[in-house]
Amino acid sequence: MTELPVRGSDEYEALAQLLPDDFSDPGDDLEAVRAKFDEVHGHDPGPGVVVEAAPSGLGLWVHPEGGGSAGTVFFVHGGGFVTSDAASYAFYGALLARATGWSVFVADYPLAPESVFPAQLDALSQAFATDVAAPRGAGVDGPVVLMGDSCGGGMAVSLAMRDRVVADRSLGIVSLCGWFDLLADGDSATDPVGRDPFLDPAWLRLRGLDYVGPEGDPSHPGVSVLHAPEEDLARLPPLLLHAGQVDRCRSDAERLAARARAAGVTVELRVWPAMPHGFHGLAGVVPEADAALGEVRSWLERMAR
Repeated sequence: MTELPVRGSDEYEALAQLLPDDFSDPGDDLEAVRAKFDEVHGHDPGPGVVVEAAPSGLGLWVHPEGGGSAGTVFFVHGGGFVTSDAASYAFYGALLARATGWSVFVADYPLAPESVFPAQLDALSQAFATDVAAPRGAGVDGPVVLMGDSCGGGMAVSLAMRDRVVADRSLGIVSLCGWFDLLADGDSATDPVGRDPFLDPAWLRLRGLDYVGPEGDPSHPGVSVLHAPEEDLARLPPLLLHAGQVDRCRSDAERLAARARAAGVTVELRVWPAMPHGFHGLAGVVPEADAALGEVRSWLERMAR
């Protein structure tokens, strides 16, 4: 095992003591996986935002209260491909809207294993074209940035490589603890530096198989962007990649950063000491999450100049 991470904030360390080790238990069936995610998602978005369903039915909008949005975040939510919908991620859209001052479109997509790749990317392309890029769409008068957490980070990058309208319309892509290789065989998965209470690599591999289906290949570059050829990576807009130090997907971000830079893409990589997978969702609870979203806001402001 490599060097242990530094200690997190007192707030995080206190919370970590309360978190069980079996949130992503490889032995769980699909019903149990979804029940666990239901317990921690879908709560009240809180103050300072306006949440409304998109007329298209393809997602929902979360606007900063009072208007005056600086731009649009097209957000692809996480959940291991198999759980959650836009409504259950309204709270996450609210975290982003409050932190950045941008309107957030939380896109819906069909869940695996009932639907498999590329159905999810087809749905995201449709939502982007209908709700963000179309004339009189909410994002048409300002900048647009793709963003995703966990598997949503991977899908956001896949979407930009696959859909030229999305890539050309977006100033950049922000990945929050993105999962970029369904094989989950990077150093952070096979030789972890500390406890990640939210993620087990064997669980990740199972969810990847759910996403591609029984006839699919988890190493296909359309689902695992780390395997994409350099010419596809070269078409990406600038990237901001966040990961936690004990995050089992940390090395995904590190390897994608190296490959994208080699392809000529502008990349900023930030690894947060002692943080686990998905720590941005703890904003308002642990200071590292608040600081990370503050950095996202600064990056958005720089990109929009």
